[in-house]
Amino acid sequence: MAKSSVAAIDWTTVLLFLLLVGFGWGNIYSASYQNETFSLTDFSLVYIKQGYWILFSIILIIITQAIEVKFYERFAGLIYVISLLSLLGLFVFGKNVNGATSWYTFGPVGLQPSEFAKACTALALAKYLSDMQTNIKLLGHQVRAFLIIVIPAIIIMPQPDPGSALVYAAFFFPLYREGLAAIYLIVGASAAVLFIFTLLFNPLWVVLAIAMIMLLILIKNRKRKPKYSRYILTIIVITGFCFSVNYIFNNVFEQRHRDRFNIVLGKEIDTKGIGYNTNQSEIAIGSGGWTGKGWKEGTQTKGGFVPEQHTDYIFSTVGEEWGFLGASLIIILFMLLLIRLIHLAERQKSQFSRVYGYSVIGILFIHFAINIGMVTGLMPTIGIPLPFFSYGGSGLWGFTVLLFIFIKLDANRVNEW
Repeated sequence: MAKSSVAAIDWTTVLLFLLLVGFGWGNIYSASYQNETFSLTDFSLVYIKQGYWILFSIILIIITQAIEVKFYERFAGLIYVISLLSLLGLFVFGKNVNGATSWYTFGPVGLQPSEFAKACTALALAKYLSDMQTNIKLLGHQVRAFLIIVIPAIIIMPQPDPGSALVYAAFFFPLYREGLAAIYLIVGASAAVLFIFTLLFNPLWVVLAIAMIMLLILIKNRKRKPKYSRYILTIIVITGFCFSVNYIFNNVFEQRHRDRFNIVLGKEIDTKGIGYNTNQSEIAIGSGGWTGKGWKEGTQTKGGFVPEQHTDYIFSTVGEEWGFLGASLIIILFMLLLIRLIHLAERQKSQFSRVYGYSVIGILFIHFAINIGMVTGLMPTIGIPLPFFSYGGSGLWGFTVLLFIFIKLDANRVNEW
């Protein structure tokens, strides 16, 4: 890298990345350390493995910064296609781990291509939206953009890995920033709310409540000569959706997903079965109080009450050992990172870089929000890691590549494209 490129790197973002990775490793160490003697070559110890994966992520950072910046835009389509092929190859060559065929194994090392497919999809979407011929306000172009997002999610879903597939909703952030009509977000949010309310209450009562609200709106706007056909069509669509929710929930969702939704919605209480992890996580976080029990002093953590605590539930270790103040610090670091990335995205001179930047923001935000919600019992358990924090080589490498490609683009924003 030239000196000018190094000087142009946003070191604030790099510092936030290093802080999160460092805190993450410290908590992984605490969650998995059992007073054993260790060797730097003992790969049976997760904190040793994570340490090596952190070192390898530094190599990935150097590679992403050494590659010519135009490479990412010029070959975005090819990179995207290769990522799709790697996802499809899992159905033939993938290894089943914990019920999901999401991994390639190379000796002692496992690689999860879905973690890298997010960055590849972000590049492809940025390439498409930055094309001079693309107008996101046109329906045909919207469909093409949606296909770029949906295709990898569809391939990932039957592995099965619904958590990774759900993350692709994050790409609505850049679409909305580039001019996608807000109606899509409104419809999506409304569908999610209706889905939850229909699970909680009788679909008929939900439809009647919506109809009453729309009738009041219609009466209020009667002097403006409203189009009654729109109201009628809306009611018909809402009625069909509400009465299909229970069928979808009972016939499309797997039993474990139904159980997790029912626990979060308070329809079931299961502290020993499917809800055990979440219940123990809440106990661990609550027991930390304001200042926590101290590093490596968490009784819930040391007792192994939260299974695989160093992975998706690593935040419960933070809550127990560092308390409310420590947990707040981690949340603040993530929020500072997201705010900084928004600032970087808005100062980009090329649409390609801006779209990619908002894709990074969306992906990190979805992971962060869902993981924290899952660990605290506010959302169902769907297996989404906390970026830069949870144990796992593929996850750390995928997030590292995702972030540092954007750092490379930002460092070269003043150059001609």
